[in-house]
Amino acid sequence: MKEALDIIKRGTVDVLLEEEIIKKLAEKRPLKIKAGFDPTAPDLHLGHTVLLNKLRQFQDLGHEIMFLIGDFTGMIGDPTGKSATRPALTREDVEENAKSYQEQTFKILDPDKTKIMFNSTWMNKMSTADLIQLAAKHTVARMLERDDFNKRYKSGQSIAIHEFLYPLIQGYDSVVMEADVELGGTDQKFNLLVGRQLQEAWGQKPQVVLTMPILEGLDGVQKMSKSLNNYIGITDPANEMFGKIMSISDELMWRYFELLSFKSLLEIEKLKTSTEEGVNPRDVKFILAEEIVGRFHSASDAVKAREEFIGRFQKGAMPDEIPEVKVQSIKGVIRLANLLKEAGLTSSTSDANRMIKQGAVKIDGEKISEQKDVEKGTVSVFQVGKRKFAKVEVM
Repeated sequence: MKEALDIIKRGTVDVLLEEEIIKKLAEKRPLKIKAGFDPTAPDLHLGHTVLLNKLRQFQDLGHEIMFLIGDFTGMIGDPTGKSATRPALTREDVEENAKSYQEQTFKILDPDKTKIMFNSTWMNKMSTADLIQLAAKHTVARMLERDDFNKRYKSGQSIAIHEFLYPLIQGYDSVVMEADVELGGTDQKFNLLVGRQLQEAWGQKPQVVLTMPILEGLDGVQKMSKSLNNYIGITDPANEMFGKIMSISDELMWRYFELLSFKSLLEIEKLKTSTEEGVNPRDVKFILAEEIVGRFHSASDAVKAREEFIGRFQKGAMPDEIPEVKVQSIKGVIRLANLLKEAGLTSSTSDANRMIKQGAVKIDGEKISEQKDVEKGTVSVFQVGKRKFAKVEVM
């Protein structure tokens, strides 16, 4: 019991309520573990896997994982943390993203032991009268206790009625699924507690709520996000994924070990002790990078990525495989910043200009620190930073 509880509590922010999960574990039956995902984007990054890793831990303990894809709620739009009403997804968006979610999550979860569910299964059958009865289970005052709603209400920003339905439907999902435990990010705490309340209203034992922390991105400050370009995508190429992990600070490395690694806390503590006794933190970071890359690619890919990383950064070599890209010139030339953006080496021309000014751009190994025109017919290897390379032909 203690060992299982330690695994369950590892890396969590809240366990509401701990005494309840102890009672559920004492029943010695597979618990129904729920986690809901709105398919708002087709690609997952390591920040998303914090919760998936916890599901895998429950799975390894013998519990039943119910992976809920909120295809119905996804068309409402989750208002959590939003300062304005979020646009709803189309049915086509939801279906495409849901398919991608399943493919990516099975890189962590055992597909044979994971029950994939869609809340449209029961919500599409709900009548208007049923929905009104559900709405009667909660009050506007309670809804306005939620931080984002409260801020918008006080500042005079609009809150659409349908946004109040989102936490109600998420909570109702727990009723239908008869969840024993629901997992979510710290930003979902209010919604998860609504699930407890609705289960009690339906005469069920309330679910235990586990909230997981929001993983910091590569900068170690802001949450991992594609929009902030500080993310590690689980579909990133092995070499790129390895390099990004090696770029994190030594301090942040331990946070990643705790939330992303499948190693035991005792193993991680031994690694930490080894660095205090003189082992280079870079060598420990190699262990983390190999584990993560091996999980989403293969063990051989991880070893190859490590060897290439060492060759590239400790011996100054270029990667063995460099993507080849063609970019279109205008009147025979293209500005370097535009080329870097079009080749996918930077996220924008402003980002490209910044990298050029910082001296982080090389053409065929020669550092470029000023903006310039690149002529049609040029075929060169362009490098941005330490990890991004492309062989570019200007058409």
